[in-house]
Amino acid sequence: MEVRYWILLTFLGALWGSAFMFIKVATPEFGPVALVNSRLIIASLIFLPILLRNKYIHLLKPIWKQVLVLAVMNNAIPFTLFSYASFGADSNILAILNATTAFNTMMIAYLWIGEDVTLKQLCGLVIGFIGVFILVNPQNSNTTLISSLSALLAAFFYSFSTVYIQKNSVNANKMVLIGWSIIFSAVIMLPVTIFYLPSSIPSTAAISSAIWLGAISTGLGFIGYVRLIDKIGAVKTSTVAYFLPVFGIIWGAIFLDEVITPTIIIGCLIVLIGIYLSNSNKKGYVNSVNTKA
Repeated sequence: MEVRYWILLTFLGALWGSAFMFIKVATPEFGPVALVNSRLIIASLIFLPILLRNKYIHLLKPIWKQVLVLAVMNNAIPFTLFSYASFGADSNILAILNATTAFNTMMIAYLWIGEDVTLKQLCGLVIGFIGVFILVNPQNSNTTLISSLSALLAAFFYSFSTVYIQKNSVNANKMVLIGWSIIFSAVIMLPVTIFYLPSSIPSTAAISSAIWLGAISTGLGFIGYVRLIDKIGAVKTSTVAYFLPVFGIIWGAIFLDEVITPTIIIGCLIVLIGIYLSNSNKKGYVNSVNTKA
């Protein structure tokens, strides 16, 4: 793979890794639901000018059902779960738990579409969950159980969406599939958000964080992701998952003064080893951000 694509992958990993930090900053003032809907609305404004072009507009009708499923399962639910999880977990822990998407994807693909699983991948699964246990064990971490479960459940929804795409929409235009799913999810969440509006106007820091999440992490981040898939393929692009925990830890330490403990380092390394082994037999999944937050 060319150096410029490694640079783009690293940049994309840095963008998505920063999402957990901004979720941590904005959620207390917006509330999880209002923050997620704001994020999706902003991202929709990025996608709409692209999707309304003639080359894309006619591609929605054949896949609107799949788009609707992804709007709920890949955006609305996991985004909200990660926001709730931020109340009881540092951003670095959220970034690492997000990486369990790789393990879940392997299991779901085996059970749902009969994807082969090798012994090496099973070893990766076991090793990865050992790393997760180290991180969420109350004796090793200040992370609450409900936050850990929320983050792990969010990662499960990302995994489900990945396999759903593989099964039902593998040949669909990814810009149309992902872009319209974001727009649909923004519309779906509006009626719910009315009941969860913040009681006061959020601070400048919280508003800036919401804008970053929508415009950069979700909007531009997903556009860059789709472009990379077109240039280097889904398998190579999905390696961005390795960068997320690393950048999540770095940004949390630099900007939120989160402590990087030996437990976090060890747990992260074990999870990354598990991801590597679990992905060793990959045959072209279109990893949906799950890799994202």
